[in-house]
Amino acid sequence: MTDKVDFKKTLDGYKARQGQFRLIDVPDTRYLMADGHGDPNTSPDFAAAVEALYPLAYKMKFLSKRELGRDYVVPPLEGLWWAGDMDAFTTARDKSLWDWTLMLMVPDWIDPSLVPADEKVRLQTLSEGKCVQTLHVGSFDDEAGVLARLHDEVIPGQGLRMTGTHHEIYLSDARKVAPEKRRTILRQPVADGTGAPSLRPGRSADPR
Repeated sequence: MTDKVDFKKTLDGYKARQGQFRLIDVPDTRYLMADGHGDPNTSPDFAAAVEALYPLAYKMKFLSKRELGRDYVVPPLEGLWWAGDMDAFTTARDKSLWDWTLMLMVPDWIDPSLVPADEKVRLQTLSEGKCVQTLHVGSFDDEAGVLARLHDEVIPGQGLRMTGTHHEIYLSDARKVAPEKRRTILRQPVADGTGAPSLRPGRSADPR
C-alpha cells in the first residue's frame, strides 16, 4: 500500500493566509499547460482547456501509482493571467482582454518520457523564483482590491518590482464551493530594485 502525497499539504507554495503577503522562493516546477484568451466565464477555449488537462493529469496519476509505486492527489488547478494593460485586472476588469494559461502541476519524480502526448496540452517548466503571495477568500470578481494593494503598495513598499506573470492557485473547486467561500492563492513574481515591470510568462523550454 503506497502513501498518497497531497501537495497542498506538503509544498510551501500552496500555503498562504488571508491578509498576509508573504515573500517566498518558488523552485522551477513542471506543469501540464493549455493556453487561451478571453473571458473565462464565456470563452469556449477555457472549458476546452480544463477538459483537456484533467484526463491527462489522471492518466499520469494512475501511471505513477501502477508503474512507479507512488500515488498522489492531483494538484489544484492553477492559472497564469496577463493582458497588454494590467489595469484590465485591477481597475477595468475587462475579461475579454485577458490571456491565460491553465496548469496542473506534475510531480518531479515522473519522467517527461512517461507523459502521454496531447495536441492541446504541453509539458513545460515554469521558472518564477522570488514571489509575493497571499490568500484571497471570496469571489474571483472581488480580487481587484487585493491585487491593487499587492501591485501598488506591498511590492514597491518592499523595494521590489513585478516580473513574470500574475499566478493564481485555486484551492477550492469552483463547481462545489460558493463564490464567497472560494480560496485562491494570488502570486506575483518579483525582483529586487525599481524600473518598468516585465509582465510576460517566465517559462523554460519544453523538457521533452
